Amino acid sequence: MDETEFWELVDSTREAAGGDPEDQAELLVDRLTQLDPEQVLDFARHFEARYNRAYRWDLWGAASVLLDGAGDDAFDFFRCWLIGQGREVFEGALHDPDALAGLLGDFDEEVDGDAEELGYAADEAYEQLTGTVAADLGLPPAPAEPAGTPLDLEDDALLARRYPRLWERFRG
Repeated sequence: MDETEFWELVDSTREAAGGDPEDQAELLVDRLTQLDPEQVLDFARHFEARYNRAYRWDLWGAASVLLDGAGDDAFDFFRCWLIGQGREVFEGALHDPDALAGLLGDFDEEVDGDAEELGYAADEAYEQLTGTVAADLGLPPAPAEPAGTPLDLEDDALLARRYPRLWERFRG
């Protein structure tokens, strides 16, 4: 599975789920179980690489504004959700986290920003196909700390200055 096929699966399941992350995860498991196990592992590698790439302080700050606070677990689930939003939103957020204010359509705090289940979709599909747990993906280990300059995620004035568009849209 190449990068284009990865993003096509993400996009098609998000659209079919009407943007609901739980439904998207279920659809993703269904679609992945129609592939062979090696393709499922390829999907998992693409997902994990992007998940690790998004482990950055600047994105954590953006998540903190969007979610009105984001601890470790919330940021992990946010990164899964961000991947689930598709290539344009994901890459746009990595380029400029404050751009999420314009990249996101409707944002329902009850549903959006948390897609923990998406992070497990490939594992679940692989297990359904093979009856075994997925082997090591052969990727470099996840970073121990977020990339970039640490932010005080409790400092609302700092977050408002750093993410003016997100602050205005989601906290203003």
